[in-house]
Amino acid sequence: MGNASRPVTADNISIPHGFLDAGQSDALAFDLAVGDAQPVFVKQVHSPDAITVDAPFADGARPEVDGIATATPGLALAIVTADCAPILFADEGAGVIGAAHAGWRGAQGGVIEATIVRMEELGAKREDIAAAVGPCIAQDSYEVGADMRSAFAADGHRFFEPTGPGKWHFDLEGFVAARLREAGIVSVCALEMDTYSAPRRFHSYRRSTHRSEPSTGRQVSLIALPR
Repeated sequence: MGNASRPVTADNISIPHGFLDAGQSDALAFDLAVGDAQPVFVKQVHSPDAITVDAPFADGARPEVDGIATATPGLALAIVTADCAPILFADEGAGVIGAAHAGWRGAQGGVIEATIVRMEELGAKREDIAAAVGPCIAQDSYEVGADMRSAFAADGHRFFEPTGPGKWHFDLEGFVAARLREAGIVSVCALEMDTYSAPRRFHSYRRSTHRSEPSTGRQVSLIALPR
C-alpha cells in the first residue's frame, strides 16, 4: 500500500503541497500531499526554460522544460529530483503556483527567474511569492572539481568550500536560495535535507553512482491549487 506518512511541507506555504521521499511515490502519497488534484509532469532536461500550463500533458507530449506555472485550480505541478533542488512557489493571494527543477546548471542559467516571470504573466506579484527549496544534495556531500567552479563568476565562488587541491564542496541549496532572494523573493524556506546522506529516505543520483548502483530512482515534489 505504500508509505502512509505525510510528506514534508514548508512553513511558508499553506496551500496543498509536499516534498515526497523515496517511499512516497504512489497514489496514496500524492493524495496526502495534494488531494485529488491532477499531477502535471514535464520532461526535465536541466534547462533554463519555464512554461505556463492549464491541463496535464499526455505522456508522449511532455515539453522539455524545467519550470512550470499555473493558475488553474485542480492541477498539481510535479517535479522529480534525485540530488537537484526542487523548488515550489506560491502567490496564494493571486491564486498562482509554480515549480522548478534546479540543478546547478539550471539555477545558473535562469530557470528560477523564468518560473517567476511565468507566474507574473498569470497575475502573481514576485514580492508576494513564497518559495520553498526541498531535499537536495548538501554541501558536505557535493565535491566538485575546478571545471565546475570555473563555470561561475567570481561572486559565485562564495558557494564553494575548498577541500583539497583542485577540489571544493558546492552549496547547491545556498546558491538556489540566493538566486531566489536576488530575484526579489522575500519569503524563502530551505528545508536543509540532504539526499546523499539519507539512503533509507531519499534517492541520490550521486550516491548511486558512487556505489555503482542503479540510478533511476527519483522523488516527487508537488504543489496544487485547490478546486
